[in-house]
This record gives sequence, structure tokens and C-alpha cells, in this order.
Amino acid sequence: MNVKRFFGTILTILGIIGLIYTGYELIGKSTAYTTLGVVGVIGLIFFFSGIGLVKNTRDQS
Repeated sequence: MNVKRFFGTILTILGIIGLIYTGYELIGKSTAYTTLGVVGVIGLIFFFSGIGLVKNTRDQS
């Protein structure tokens, strides 16, 4: 298995978890907006970098 593709998958999953957590807390009227902003931005960075790694990595047989 390609290490870059595996790492990209892990980053994508972590990004999705961060974005779901941020959305859940915003809907729940949490007052920690600074923390939610940081978690949301890090989640976006992880998500898009993971997608980029998976998309740009070629399969080698």
C-alpha cells in the first residue's frame, strides 16, 4: 500500500471529524468560538491536504 495515499486517507478522516465536531458545537450554541474557529480551520486544512494527497498520488504495481 502506498504510504502517501494512506497518510492522505488519515488526514481526510481527521479533517472530516474536525469539521463535524465544529458543526455540532456551533449548532449546540457553544460559547468557545475561538476554539471552534481553530478546530474548524485545522479540520479544513487536514481535509483538503488529505484529498490532495489521495488525488495526486499515482498507483504503482
